[in-house]
Amino acid sequence: MLRGVFLYKDKSMKVKCPTCKKEVEFTPQNKYRPFCSERCSILDLGAWAEEKYRVPVESQSDSENDRVNENEDERSGIDATPPESPSNDELN
Repeated sequence: MLRGVFLYKDKSMKVKCPTCKKEVEFTPQNKYRPFCSERCSILDLGAWAEEKYRVPVESQSDSENDRVNENEDERSGIDATPPESPSNDELN
């Protein structure tokens, strides 16, 4: 049994609404599934928009970021080396 999922004898599946924890049938007829209502669905969407939920991401070290940027420059044909500055003779 999955956490918060209940399978009954009549093969109906009930889940707990992620927002209010109310038990609700998980069927095609419930257009807000896995939520119990439009209100709970919108509250959850708002929480994502406000960044209350976050998907964990492993951070890359600076050297890995540099390597990724260099590879992207090579693929795009961009020369990432800075241009040489003109000498004093060239400026006069």
